[in-house]
Amino acid sequence: MIVVATVWIAVLLSGGGFALDRVLASAITRNFDAQLEYVLTALIASAEIGPDGEVFLNRAPADQRFLEPYSGLYFQISGETSDPESWFPSRSLWDRRLEVGRAHNDFQIHTYDSEQFTTETLRVLERDVQLPGSPVRWRFQVAQSRDGLDEQIGVLRRTMVRSFGVLGLGLIVLAALQAFYGLWPLRRMRKAIAAIRSGDKSRIEERFPQEIAPMTEELNDLLAHNEVQAEEARRHAGNLAHALKTPLTVVTNAATAHSPDLAETVIREAKTMRRQVDHHLARARAIGRRSSAQARAEVWPSLEAVQRAVDRLYEGVTIDLVGDKAAIVRVERQDLDEMLGNLIENAAKYGGGRVFVTVKTAPECVEIEVENDGPGIPAAERESIFDRGARLDVEKPGTGLGLAIVRDVATIYGGSIALEESEDLGGLLARLKLPLSG
Repeated sequence: MIVVATVWIAVLLSGGGFALDRVLASAITRNFDAQLEYVLTALIASAEIGPDGEVFLNRAPADQRFLEPYSGLYFQISGETSDPESWFPSRSLWDRRLEVGRAHNDFQIHTYDSEQFTTETLRVLERDVQLPGSPVRWRFQVAQSRDGLDEQIGVLRRTMVRSFGVLGLGLIVLAALQAFYGLWPLRRMRKAIAAIRSGDKSRIEERFPQEIAPMTEELNDLLAHNEVQAEEARRHAGNLAHALKTPLTVVTNAATAHSPDLAETVIREAKTMRRQVDHHLARARAIGRRSSAQARAEVWPSLEAVQRAVDRLYEGVTIDLVGDKAAIVRVERQDLDEMLGNLIENAAKYGGGRVFVTVKTAPECVEIEVENDGPGIPAAERESIFDRGARLDVEKPGTGLGLAIVRDVATIYGGSIALEESEDLGGLLARLKLPLSG
């Protein structure tokens, strides 16, 4: 930032200084030329033709430098065809003469620089005049040394260079201070993050300017989110370890005692452990995908996919889908398929042959109602059925984890699941609420 600011300031000041130098140098030069033009006009006004055809001045120039040899201010009146001896030079020229060029042939004032004198550079103004009573065109020339003009321009440029140098240095220092103090809060934030990484702090507690305060809030929210995920991972690991401990103990005891039903015991306990592993893996996958800000899934294609799968498993069951076909939820498609698959499969498995699915879009969520015409679940047992491994009908195959997985995954995404009685079909109604995708 400081380097870019320095380069930009240098470019702007250089361009501005060059333009200002051109303007002021031109103004000083025009003023210098205006003074010479005034003298030239005065010479023309006082010039007359004598009896012998020579030119003379009826009044002497007021500036005494015209009388001092090599004073730096000169004039000369010369005829285009007359003898140079008849020219009328100022005494200040002494033994020198101004060059008379023929590059122009008009009566306009012409200005140019001349180096005809080796000791000084001249600024020359000249004009051709036809004096009354004379057939000769006379050229009036006024010249002055550029030393004074160049000195004024030099003083101007030195002043500008110093001024612009001080200005540029001040601007660069100001930009450096602005960058240093403007970015100082970020240095403080870096130290705060380093303190969190080292374990000295758990949050960014300092107050920061409003420009970066939202970033600190997001960082704190991210830390809190990571802590929640870490705590969930520890809890799931503990739950899984606890769930596997009992089956492993049963298998170990049976093996140690050389139980005759060891094979059956191993198979039974292995199924129990597999159910626990599947349950916790489903939760882990949902938690991992939840962090994606792009999570979104269309409800209707997921329902149709689940309907086709369940139709192949339960040929005598009719599944009807109604409602909002454009509903989109903030859930990953795999998790949505798993929740809908568990609900619809349970409805088909424990119902009487009819399953009715309704999709409703509310202001902040999407409600999915899954109803069947089965015997339903008593109100007193609707909460306990969400426990892992809970089953009301043990004669039908299953793991008892379907509803538990649905509740856990829905909760992870900020949704919910509730069991009610179906008013239309008389069986169980599962009401799944999932967040609406914007």
